[in-house]
Amino acid sequence: MHPMEEKKLLEESIDQIIAIAKNFNLDFYDMYFEICPAEIIYSFGAYGMPTRFSHWTFGKAYHKMKTQYDYNLSRIYEMVINSDPCYAFLLEGNSLVQNKMVIAHVLGHCDFFKNNYYFKKTSRNMVETMSTAAQRIRGYEFKYGRNKVEAFIDSVISLQENVDPQRYIAGDVTLTPGTKYGSSCGGHGCGGGNSCSGNKCCGGSCKDKDHDSHSKSQQNATPYDDLWDLDKKKDEGDKDQENSVKKFPEKPEKDLLMFMMNHARDLEEWQRDIISIIRNEMLYFWPQMQTKIMNEGWASYWHMRIIRELDLDEEEALEFAKMHAGVIQTSKYRINPYHLGLKIFEDIEKRWDNPTDEEKRKYRRVDGQGRQKIFEVRETENDISFIRNYLTEQLVEDLDLYLYKKVGYDWKVTDKDWEKVRDGLVRSLYNCGIPYIVVEDGDFGKRGELYLKHLHEGIDLDIYYLERTLPHVYKIWGRGVHLETVVDNKKVLFSFAGEKPTKKYL
Repeated sequence: MHPMEEKKLLEESIDQIIAIAKNFNLDFYDMYFEICPAEIIYSFGAYGMPTRFSHWTFGKAYHKMKTQYDYNLSRIYEMVINSDPCYAFLLEGNSLVQNKMVIAHVLGHCDFFKNNYYFKKTSRNMVETMSTAAQRIRGYEFKYGRNKVEAFIDSVISLQENVDPQRYIAGDVTLTPGTKYGSSCGGHGCGGGNSCSGNKCCGGSCKDKDHDSHSKSQQNATPYDDLWDLDKKKDEGDKDQENSVKKFPEKPEKDLLMFMMNHARDLEEWQRDIISIIRNEMLYFWPQMQTKIMNEGWASYWHMRIIRELDLDEEEALEFAKMHAGVIQTSKYRINPYHLGLKIFEDIEKRWDNPTDEEKRKYRRVDGQGRQKIFEVRETENDISFIRNYLTEQLVEDLDLYLYKKVGYDWKVTDKDWEKVRDGLVRSLYNCGIPYIVVEDGDFGKRGELYLKHLHEGIDLDIYYLERTLPHVYKIWGRGVHLETVVDNKKVLFSFAGEKPTKKYL
């Protein structure tokens, strides 16, 4: 088939697929599709976006991905950007049927981006934002030298997952008053997008006057209510004494990048800007990490149903079946998010379409609510709640899910009990599988040193990685750094003060 003729057929297929998707009540942004050669689409895949600053880690990722493609070990059929309008890049060399499936898959992703709660705070103009940030970093490289800037980016990237996406919804977040970079939280308003009664505020500390007056009127509802004030005055006196030795920060701070950006004493303006850039980009990618199973399962669910509505001949139907089977193929070593997400969504639809008598009596479910339920789940859940709420005993058995670990030189199945399998999956997804580390003290020993604490949850840190990451924290903070963790059920404190890491048992 001539390329121009195939392109015309593809354009007609796009219109047809979009019409079918809208008929299924999928709600997505305007779509723009572009066909790209492998070198371009794998560059986008390595960088994560079409426009981003240059760094050697992206080149390393590109080399790995492109080598796997060249040896036919893996293949990226498409890449879709969470933006408005939504951009999708199709791999040059895809057949017409492959592109049809990919386009249907992309529409599922875009619907998920637009409607899932965890994406509500992400910037829809991140392509332009990243392009502007890349220009600023190129300017810093020209001014201060590429090696110096790249070395600092190395340090920040080694800590980039230590952010707090919950800052968007936490109403009690407090920042140092007057801190210049206190509002650098992804462009969602002062103090990381917190708001009170619709008003912008710093750290969620604003109050509603009507609420205060209403509270006071309720407070004096009886002649004796002023007695409560006696205890309040006593508490305030105790707090005044505590404030004289106030802890810094007042409570553990998860957002390590933001804390160091605000409070590291020796950072220059360009270094703070780089931390802000990398932090904002990580906050943009975080919802995708939180919803990988749901997102891929949702897109797979819809590409199946959309393609079924197309008039495919026998050869095209066989090619689609083969490609779809490859996408949801399972592995005995790891979870395939496409497969697991798809099966859970299908199970939800089936159970809500045909509830049991007990479910009808206990939960007042009615027949035929399956499609409505999966749209509700798509909007409100992330991977953790999705698996905890909807991975059933029957699904664990049907999908042959199990827990395993290395015992000696062998990998062995350790448990097949469905609740333990479910809880094990949830544990692996907590904080996107990244160790949960908080700032305990920003002035440890009254020497301005940084004291971090790993909230241990049964999995030890990688000591090799830990000892090579502490110097990067030291480089940004500018003073000694300490990390408390648990190794072999014993509390250990790792420290670095500029020479080599040390450790002592607590």
